[in-house]
Amino acid sequence: MSPDPVGAQAKFKAKLGLPFTLLADTEHSVAEEYGVWKEKMNYGKTYMGVERTTFVIGRDGRVSHIFPKVKAQGHAAEVEAVLTG
Repeated sequence: MSPDPVGAQAKFKAKLGLPFTLLADTEHSVAEEYGVWKEKMNYGKTYMGVERTTFVIGRDGRVSHIFPKVKAQGHAAEVEAVLTG
C-alpha cells in the first residue's frame, strides 16, 4: 500500500511484473491508522511521508509480525523466514 495514486501504482506493477494487486492510500488514512505516516527529513527539509514498514497479517486478520523501517536489501528473505517459520 502506498500514498501514490492508482496510475502510479499500475505503472510500478507493470514495470516489475508483480502478480498481485497494489493498493493506493492517497489520503494516507490507512498509513495513519497503522502509525506509519510520520514526519521525515531529507536534505534538511521536513515533510510527512510513509515510514516503510511491512505488516504480516494472519488469516484471522491480526497483525502477527511487524518489520519497521524496511530496507529493500534482504527484506524478502526476512519476510519469507517469518512466513515459513
